[in-house]
Amino acid sequence: MSVFRAHHGKPLSVIAVVAAIGGLTAPATAIATGSPSPAPVADRTPAGTGAYDDTYYRDAIGKTGPELKQALHTIISDQTKLSYDDVWEALKVTDEDPSNPANVILLYTGRSQSKESNGTGDDDWNREHVWAKSHGDFGTATGPGTDIHHLRPTDLTVNSTRGSKDFDAGGDELQEAPGNYTDDDSFEPRDAVKGDVARMILYMAVRYDGDDGFPDLEPNDQVGNGSAPHIGRLSVLKKWNDEDPPDDFESKRNQVIFDQYQHNRNPFIDHPEWVNEIWK
Repeated sequence: MSVFRAHHGKPLSVIAVVAAIGGLTAPATAIATGSPSPAPVADRTPAGTGAYDDTYYRDAIGKTGPELKQALHTIISDQTKLSYDDVWEALKVTDEDPSNPANVILLYTGRSQSKESNGTGDDDWNREHVWAKSHGDFGTATGPGTDIHHLRPTDLTVNSTRGSKDFDAGGDELQEAPGNYTDDDSFEPRDAVKGDVARMILYMAVRYDGDDGFPDLEPNDQVGNGSAPHIGRLSVLKKWNDEDPPDDFESKRNQVIFDQYQHNRNPFIDHPEWVNEIWK
């Protein structure tokens, strides 16, 4: 996994190496007394696969390439849609801290923070569109703008720093969110959620295929995509998917969305190997 390397030429400390071997990440420092607290240690156990192969994924099993993508598109397009207001309450459930049910885990910082501290303050959390809504100009419209498979709670100012940038490796480390890096046209999330980000982006590319009044969202292998319905860098996203397999938190989130909210699944959490079957 990518946590084993010295990031951007910076050697890992002994503590960091020990943490990396155990699949751990150092929690961010808590802020705002009585509110955010350090994130719990994540269970990096790979998710099980095959549980829905005989039912939900029945029509996709055995397919590859464009046929697999089309089969998955048909399957996951059968969903319940949320309003943008509904998203606030849904994220309090999907991203709940397993060690503290009063809190959510913020995507980029890894910080555990009160569910009720969502808002517009610098240290509040807000709704991050991992597939930046400007990439295709779908805004917060019901559909891609409210699909909680790619909406996550994030620190407001870190969300602002990410903005609508593509994903790629490199840049300067964020002081407020160690382990995340950014430059003029790209953003690199912390190691523990690199695969999560990749699988959210690729879910969106399969779910929104241009046949429901929204743009045909597709990843490409570049950055600086602007308002085009593309996000890169595909080769890096594929690498992140391989290096950071689904963990218990990500798998549980997928299940909660399926059971309680949208009633569809992110297939790349259940079958991360399908990424390389579609994007060869």
